[in-house]
Amino acid sequence: MTARPTTTPGRALVVGATGIVGQSVARRLVDAGWETYGLSRSGTTPHPDVRPVRADLSDPAGLTQALADVRPDFVAITAWTRMDTEAENIRVNGGAVRDLLAALSPGGSLKHVALMTGLKHYLGPFEAYGQGEMPDTPFHEDEERLPYPNFYYAQEDELFAAAERDGFTWSVHRSHTVFGFATGNAMNMVATLCAYASLCKDRGLPFVFPGSETQWNGLTDVTDADLLAEQMLWAAQAPAGQDQAFNTANGDVFRWRWLWPQVAAWFDLEWEGYAGAPRTLEASMAGMEPVWRELAATHGLVEPDLSRVASWWHSDADLGREMEVVTDMNKSRTAGFSATRDTRATFFDYAQQYRDARVIP
Repeated sequence: MTARPTTTPGRALVVGATGIVGQSVARRLVDAGWETYGLSRSGTTPHPDVRPVRADLSDPAGLTQALADVRPDFVAITAWTRMDTEAENIRVNGGAVRDLLAALSPGGSLKHVALMTGLKHYLGPFEAYGQGEMPDTPFHEDEERLPYPNFYYAQEDELFAAAERDGFTWSVHRSHTVFGFATGNAMNMVATLCAYASLCKDRGLPFVFPGSETQWNGLTDVTDADLLAEQMLWAAQAPAGQDQAFNTANGDVFRWRWLWPQVAAWFDLEWEGYAGAPRTLEASMAGMEPVWRELAATHGLVEPDLSRVASWWHSDADLGREMEVVTDMNKSRTAGFSATRDTRATFFDYAQQYRDARVIP
């Protein structure tokens, strides 16, 4: 291991470096001069200046071996694994945070750990999603935890325990639906809607809004992946951002009935809004895998596997909600992080990135 350059802000480790948020965090760290490592199962990284660390978060011994010489000052945890039950989500994802921080503990280098979670902190886990009494919107960070097992709570508790043991500061970043650039990610609405629109275009189908009346007509917000990355780095370096949980959203609100026709126009499609009941993507796109493979061959796309581009289930869950979902950003602003994003602009910026990268035709 070469000596750390004294001119860098420090050494950083991005956990989940190939994911939709991890890629943004890694790029921003490199641009800011950090010596940056990226942990992933594949051992690949999103940037040539990110040093790869190949490890599986479910393998404590492998983590310890892979991370023995990394000794980061700052760790950004942006990875999770979806399991069939919340008990399994807790075991696997809470355990991943525990084992990761245990593997890094002997090095004694940690100064700050940033953990990405999300709005299921307020909405409940998949098994109790939107059930029972929830806090009023906009959601505030000081809301009490819901009375359901939740892997976000388990991850937080593991983070708090490790911080108490090893003396580092922490931050938790509760994002809404993330807009960003990545493939093979389980929570990627821009890529999903772009794939859906491309298939509609190829099949001569209308671009039908798949969600609920509440989401079609109501206000909502989203989180730009680069904004989340920016907030994580701010929290790592600003005293007001440490030992705190923050909501992370773009700072604007919109209605899907406003944005949906604009997305349709970008793809030159006829569109349909909500019409009596949700018309889910999982149902309408069932069996489209061979069609996508043909589309990929015809247009020279880089990813012929539709499941690595589109996540129908996740977009259906977000767009099918029967409750308003808006976050309050005052805590973050008061602490000194006031960055915002224009949601419409970010959607089309990422859509163009997917087109330029030949992920969509």
